[in-house]
Amino acid sequence: MIHIQNNSDTVIIVVHEIYGINDHIIGVCNRFAEEEYDVLCPNLLTNRQAPFNYNEEPMAYHYFIQNVGFILAQQQVEELVLRIREQYRYCFIVGYSIGATIAWLCSQSKGVCGIVGFYGSRIRDYKAIKPKCPVLLFFPKTEENFDVDLLMQDVVVNKNVRVVKANALHGFADPWSRRYCKEAGEKLFAKTIDFIDGQREN
Repeated sequence: MIHIQNNSDTVIIVVHEIYGINDHIIGVCNRFAEEEYDVLCPNLLTNRQAPFNYNEEPMAYHYFIQNVGFILAQQQVEELVLRIREQYRYCFIVGYSIGATIAWLCSQSKGVCGIVGFYGSRIRDYKAIKPKCPVLLFFPKTEENFDVDLLMQDVVVNKNVRVVKANALHGFADPWSRRYCKEAGEKLFAKTIDFIDGQREN
């Protein structure tokens, strides 16, 4: 687990992709730390410490589904929230890809002040979720396996949910991804900070 302590009243729980805690996720944690938040990033890959490489995507996905799965990952994150919640005034969860779907599943959890999800394509399997906290979701302009616009329409019916469609592809926020888009990544990270700060002011 990554744990960065800034003695903040706000903690950001970062939820990684199928690859585990790789350079991208470490970079995300450091950026939140630069904003002077406390940061936690649990390793959800049971019995595996080293992250998968990007060229191992099928293996990484198979490992996640077979050894972890969305519900167990959700439970791990929710248990972490329960353990640390009394230490903080505000607790936010930020997830990437499958991490965004896990964050979405945690949006009904007690003690969570807000959720941010980057390209959580599997949210489409959990559209019935009714978030109890504010949620900000970033989607790419297209996905191979489903209609992004239809999913956005389905989730935005929830009063707590805001959606933004980037003019970029899945992985746009990851500098190590071949689909990285610096403009979209920087713009939407800034929106993430604005969202978090806005919830803290309410």
